[in-house]
Amino acid sequence: MTTSTSITIASPTQVALRTPGKVMRLARIGAFHATRLSFARTIVRRMTREAWKFTRPVFDLDADGIGTAIYRVDTAAAPVWFVVFADHIAPEDRTDRVIAEKWDATFALTTRAPDDSEIARLRANVPLQEGGRCSSGELILSRANKSVRLFEHVVNALSQGQQPNRAKILEVGYLIRTTAVYGNGKFGLADFNQVKADGIFSMPFQAEMLCVYMARLFSIDWVEHIAWMRNPPLFKPLDLGLARALGVGNATGLGMAPFLINHPLLIDRWITARETALARVRSVDPVRETERLRFIALMDRASIHLDQWPTTDLQQQQRNAVLIEQIPWILDTARSLCGTRIWDQLVHWAEDTLSLESQELVNSLLIELHPDLVDELESETGSDERMVLDPSMKLKDLKFTIEDKYDWSLAIDFARDGARTMFWYRSAEKEEPRLGYRFEEPGEELEMQVAIAHDVVSLHHCLNDRDPDMLEATIAEFLMKFPEWRETTRRVQNVARFPYGEIRDNLLDASCRPIDLLRCKLSIFGATKFDPKSNLWTRIALFQGAPLTAELSKEDADDWAFPFLSKGLGL
Repeated sequence: MTTSTSITIASPTQVALRTPGKVMRLARIGAFHATRLSFARTIVRRMTREAWKFTRPVFDLDADGIGTAIYRVDTAAAPVWFVVFADHIAPEDRTDRVIAEKWDATFALTTRAPDDSEIARLRANVPLQEGGRCSSGELILSRANKSVRLFEHVVNALSQGQQPNRAKILEVGYLIRTTAVYGNGKFGLADFNQVKADGIFSMPFQAEMLCVYMARLFSIDWVEHIAWMRNPPLFKPLDLGLARALGVGNATGLGMAPFLINHPLLIDRWITARETALARVRSVDPVRETERLRFIALMDRASIHLDQWPTTDLQQQQRNAVLIEQIPWILDTARSLCGTRIWDQLVHWAEDTLSLESQELVNSLLIELHPDLVDELESETGSDERMVLDPSMKLKDLKFTIEDKYDWSLAIDFARDGARTMFWYRSAEKEEPRLGYRFEEPGEELEMQVAIAHDVVSLHHCLNDRDPDMLEATIAEFLMKFPEWRETTRRVQNVARFPYGEIRDNLLDASCRPIDLLRCKLSIFGATKFDPKSNLWTRIALFQGAPLTAELSKEDADDWAFPFLSKGLGL
């Protein structure tokens, strides 16, 4: 069986955690917002807490911004280097799709000091991305393209001694957009066990988040360098407020979606940490007036953030409009609540009154209120994901486990029209996940094992068809005859003890929106301003509003939830 353990709650929590049946539905996780436990927030807190130092030993770019840049990051444990190769590409080669082979900039985060020979090796491989070969000294491989219109607008403005147009900054929100951030052993990179052993990054996705933060730093240096080279006498650097408002864009598609299904124990840890944080804050009693005023101030900030959330997706526009409409209700209720555990009262009221998007905004802001109760949970987001099959378990116990812990899957009617419309497979071109229509397209035989509910129900039917006395047999005996049930059996045995490990919906249904899976994971990363382009992919921003490297020592360095661009900045 798995060796993972449940989160230990440091102090008693009077209010119970929300049930998995409420939380782990596509519609709700597809309404999650970032919290102070999101990985972008936790990596910035670590930078601040440990007083990381950032230097730029190499910045060898020509007038067009083509060349090599190297940044050194001195962490508390050891230094790492962020290596950039900026290239010229034709407009027709600039695409966010995974089939791209050229990018404006490619990156590597490495633990090896980049001397001349190391730089030459990286230059021969990093710009090729999947086509190159990394070593175990590299932690992360990534790439990005310019947001060309905004990038050129900022260059032109700064080169003329002006600041860029505020509306254009708000419309886009980033100078570059990453299209992949690879880690954990891909293409020869160090795997996570080695990364942990090195002692620099012990929690999931910290290295990836540092890479994206450094890409943001480079994008600002990059645009200023080109502007200065165009017109040194008139050049002015980017206003710090505008620079802080710029993040890094990202285009994310189906490639991310299976992660939530393939890593159930890790997902359980992430959601358990989030729900534990919320329960701790809901249990606070009495609530001080300063905390109430802080919540109101955060909601006012979130309201401005929402006004500055650009999206072309009609459904997201509608959801945002409802959220904006409901904010005054939330504020009025927060001001008027009295009695015991008013934050718990607020959550119950929200669940009875508000949209899912509004409910989860309330929850994110409540978590923001109490770093003293919440921040220790960031160390609980890792997991030993080994899942070991128990061959000695009897079939009757397996059947009971399904009926007890996977009862939600048994409630799904897979015989209903539309219940098995979709199938997931990997493309031959790039091994990326795709969705097919089962009854209209070929390829069903290539189906990926992501429909956990359907698999568990099918296993239960198989067990139900057996005579009661045959259920005394062991799993080992059963799998000798029916090896096709090995993976589903192993999953049920292990994940049954981790309540937030499963997405409690039918991922084959015609109504399934994979975008909900993407938003869940991206919100845990710390993404904001979700801009869906279909039900299958979205654009987002990371690190908008995050402190710049020179601001990490400020007292308010961690106060950048739901960032917005102040009036008066830009033209």
